[in-house]
Amino acid sequence: MNLRRLLPLSGVSLMALSSALLAQEAQISQNPGAIELTPITLISGGQENVEATGGVVVTDEDLEILQPTNMSELFSRNSAVSVSGGAGPAQRIYVLGLEQSNLAVSVDGVPQGVTSWHHTGSNVVDPAFLNSVTVEAGAAAADTGFAAAAGAISYETMGARDLLADGRSQGGRVSLSYGSNGRGLSASLAGYGVYEGFDWFAMIHGADGDNYESGDGLEMDGTAPGVQGLLAKLGYEFEGHRLELAYEYNEDDADRVIKMNMDLYGDGIDRGVYPLKVTNNTLTLKYTSTAPTNAWDPEAMIYVTRDEYWRPDYDPERTNGDMDLETESIGGVLKNTYTLGQGTISAGLDWAYDDYSVDNYGDTDRRFWNMNTMQIGLFAQGRFEFDNGIDLSTGLRLDNQRFTDWTSQSRSDSGVSVNGTAAYEFADGYEIFAGASRTWLGYDLGEYGLLHARTADFRVAADFEPATATNTKLGLNADQGNWTGNLTFFDTRLDGLGSYNTDGQYDEDPATFGYLENGGEYRSKGFTLQGAYTWGSGRVGGSFTKADVTLDGEDKLPDGGTGMPFGELATLYIDQEIPQYNLTVGGNLEWAGDLSGDYLSEAGFYDHSSYAVVNVYGEWRPESHDNMVVRLGIDNLFDEDYYERSSYVERDRGGRDIDPLYAPGRTVTLGLNVDF
Repeated sequence: MNLRRLLPLSGVSLMALSSALLAQEAQISQNPGAIELTPITLISGGQENVEATGGVVVTDEDLEILQPTNMSELFSRNSAVSVSGGAGPAQRIYVLGLEQSNLAVSVDGVPQGVTSWHHTGSNVVDPAFLNSVTVEAGAAAADTGFAAAAGAISYETMGARDLLADGRSQGGRVSLSYGSNGRGLSASLAGYGVYEGFDWFAMIHGADGDNYESGDGLEMDGTAPGVQGLLAKLGYEFEGHRLELAYEYNEDDADRVIKMNMDLYGDGIDRGVYPLKVTNNTLTLKYTSTAPTNAWDPEAMIYVTRDEYWRPDYDPERTNGDMDLETESIGGVLKNTYTLGQGTISAGLDWAYDDYSVDNYGDTDRRFWNMNTMQIGLFAQGRFEFDNGIDLSTGLRLDNQRFTDWTSQSRSDSGVSVNGTAAYEFADGYEIFAGASRTWLGYDLGEYGLLHARTADFRVAADFEPATATNTKLGLNADQGNWTGNLTFFDTRLDGLGSYNTDGQYDEDPATFGYLENGGEYRSKGFTLQGAYTWGSGRVGGSFTKADVTLDGEDKLPDGGTGMPFGELATLYIDQEIPQYNLTVGGNLEWAGDLSGDYLSEAGFYDHSSYAVVNVYGEWRPESHDNMVVRLGIDNLFDEDYYERSSYVERDRGGRDIDPLYAPGRTVTLGLNVDF
């Protein structure tokens, strides 16, 4: 670890945290009875790390408008986030060109594991259950979780108190929709309520349809919807305390192509579809206080998760995706938030034990691969707002991790992570900001599903060491009541991520057999511009992002992995209420610029053409039935034939063609939501 880079940022964080605590102690000593302080309004609890610095917030209101059926639709109004196309389990999420395994991803505070295989999507998250999503791009806070290399994504699911109408103690919701172009039928049913100290929430969701067609009418095999899910929560509040037990199950079970992130029309070998089942189970027990004080606002959580990717042994003669991957995790968080005169400090510890296993049905000379990691970390994050117009968010983490590989060899190490973001309001509604972070990532396992095709000689390199990340950002914010704007310049570097080197596995020299090693430096740098304007009954907004993604200083080629060519992306949206007709109408535009250059053509890639996609919707709430909403949506209104920027495309790779994984053509969906 480079101490010269680390010490200055650590010193700033320590000084800020200790100064705030000393100031609070002095205030209490002067007035011992001053225990309860009126909470100040921070920038959305630290927004300087989110929207105000190039990140993304998808609120419950946004979700009501978007009604997303997959991750691509969820982030369709945000140019900083791109999602590869295809079936749900194929969709991988990229933030500023870097795949989400390099962010601290959580659902209701429960960490989500790394992406298991580069032909598979990032993770199974059903948008039907979501209440909000927050994406921190770049320097993430210390309390967002371990290994926040390029930021953090926090998904929050629904609960009873999110849906209950004022004055109601119980309720329910039924949602039905039917769409053309393979979307088929989607249905969900939710029930929720409160009684004395108890509250409960239960929701089921499922979808069934057919393969969709691209804008040119090409049927994309293995893209039929196959999602099913269950979300249940039970809470109990008593004498200032709250306990909540939650269980979430997500499943995608359908016939899929072998490599879901590519289309192999030029390769007759891999054109078939085969059963694939991807599941996620999460059980959580959480404690919070319902009567917090300035010195005592605790949160404790313990969780157990199990993720599984299962495909049958469809071809015993080939090692080509027939495998069973499992990840089992148990972990927890214990933290307290201190409210001070200038802001808050969140401090605590988190830990996680993750067990990974691969079963390749004996397609190589080693069938089972097992490895595990154990991580424990201490963290503190302060968020302060001062009277002189300065806002500050700064924090530290100290983590220890042990990695035991498939040969039962263990290695362990510790590291420090620090972050800091400062903003100064130099005029009313205008501020400049700067932020930086250095993050210790531990032993990065990369896409461990690649072990399914390795032989028993495959090892971990003797000099394998923990990975690190650095982030810097600089920008300008503006907030003038009904309009807001933001410009952020960013630079993210990931160094030493896990890379599965298989080049030497087939050499005659035994010393060059394949191994897991530290990869090169991934870098994403560029800028993102955001703006929005509201006028009471409507709003308009948009964003533009340009990111240059490189590996060891060379332009990154598309391969479905850690980084993907990003180029230029833009979005534009509008929503308008028409009260006299109880209508809301709107839409959004998604645009991507050309991707071209010698680095693509010399590697066998075609240039990626620019595209523009328009999506529109209309919602009607009958005057006599204000608990009912009828929605008509048209995605890809002009039937554009295109593929999203993070999809995989290549020509003449080893004698075969990899065609673009085209996005759906025009799709019309009619939906009905009823609250009761």
